Formats: sequence, structure tokens, C-alpha cells
Amino acid sequence: MDLAPDLATLRPLGGFFVLRAVAEPLRPPATLAQAYARPAFPEDQDPLTFRVRKVGNALRAPEPRIAASAAQQGLAARLWSVTLGCAALYGAVPDLDPRLLRWDPDAGAPDDLWLTEVRPRPADAATVAGIVLHGHLEPLGAALRSRYRVADGLLWGNAGSALAGAARQLDQWARTHGRTDVAACSRALTAELLAHPLLAGTGTLTAAGFRRRSCCLYYRVPGGGVCGDCCFTRAPRSSPRAPSG
Repeated sequence: MDLAPDLATLRPLGGFFVLRAVAEPLRPPATLAQAYARPAFPEDQDPLTFRVRKVGNALRAPEPRIAASAAQQGLAARLWSVTLGCAALYGAVPDLDPRLLRWDPDAGAPDDLWLTEVRPRPADAATVAGIVLHGHLEPLGAALRSRYRVADGLLWGNAGSALAGAARQLDQWARTHGRTDVAACSRALTAELLAHPLLAGTGTLTAAGFRRRSCCLYYRVPGGGVCGDCCFTRAPRSSPRAPSG
């Protein structure tokens, strides 16, 4: 199966689902494998450090771990959207090996990704978990924890929230376009993935939506509040470092 042409047709689903397949982009940025590794670059050239600083400046985040949380959730949303969209629409997913994915840390949101080789993989939950959870979110989380001391529970909560958000957007598109098959596949795959040991404790998925058990710290951004799936019903005020794990 040649999955490459189908990647372009994900664009109508929204920017988070877009994945460009380019053999080798001009002036190629770092691969995500390089971004997760340390030390791969001098600190002033490190793509992950650059991204966290960029997000922090855009949000006016009062501390780096808040920016690290937002940056991780944004990238998780991209990875989940691409795999979930391909699985539900085409019954196959691209191999998102971090060595094949190039990433521009200076881009806006959503994260700009290039896939340099399209290798179709099965669309079952185990394969998708291997690609996204083990291939990306585990090494990304390890890098962010070591650099910014972000709580492990917060990062996995972000991962669960990002998955639920991608599923919600895909479900809305499917219902609008009468693709009940796509909606059913997306819901089933999302439920299987949220039952994975790394995500099972991150929140509860119901017919009404997803409610996470941790906080991404967005409420601490100037002008920010609680997210729609936050464990808090209102922004905490009693402590500057509310529990996030």
C-alpha cells in the first residue's frame, strides 16, 4: 500500500493532521531523534531547548516547566492526530520513526513536521502505541524531565489529553461528512490506547468527553485559565505550585 498520497488528503481535517512527505527538505532541520537525545547539540543550538523557550516567550510563561508542558502537549497532539487520522481513514499508519521525522522548532503552532520516508504500518492499537508512546513520548518525556523537572504524571496526562483532543476533532469531522465508519474506528482505537498502561491512569473517557487527573499548568500563564478537560474546575489560587502529577 502506498500511503504517501493519502497523507496530503488529511489536510481538510485540520492543521494538526497535516504531515508532509518530503525525501529531504531544503536546509533540513533536526530529526526528532536528535531533539530527544542529549547532548546532541550545544545548548544554544539544541532544538528542544529552543522550542521550549519559544513557547515560553509566546505564552509569557512564568517558569520553564510550564513552557515545557505546553511544548510537549503540542507535539503529542500532532503525533496522535496523524496516526489516528490515517488509521481511521485508511486502515494504515505511517511509521513515524523519530529518525525519519524532521521538525522545525521555530515554526508556529501546530508543530511543523516532515516525514522523509513513508513506510506503512498496521493500524492496530499496539502498533500505534509503539510508534507514538514508545517511539516519541517516552524519550521526549525523559528529555523534558531531566531538563525542566516536569512531573511524569503531568506529561502523561498531557499525552492522554492530546489523544482525546485529536479523537474529538476527528469525530466532529466524521459526523459532519457522514463518515460513521471513521467515527467508530476513531472511538474504538482511542479507547484501546487510553487503556494502555502508560495512559490508563491519566483520565476518564466518557460519552461526555475526557476528564484528566492532572493539570498541564496552563492556568499559571498570564490570562490563562483551566482547560476543558482539567482536573480542576477553577484555577487554583492557594499555592503557586499546585499538584501536577
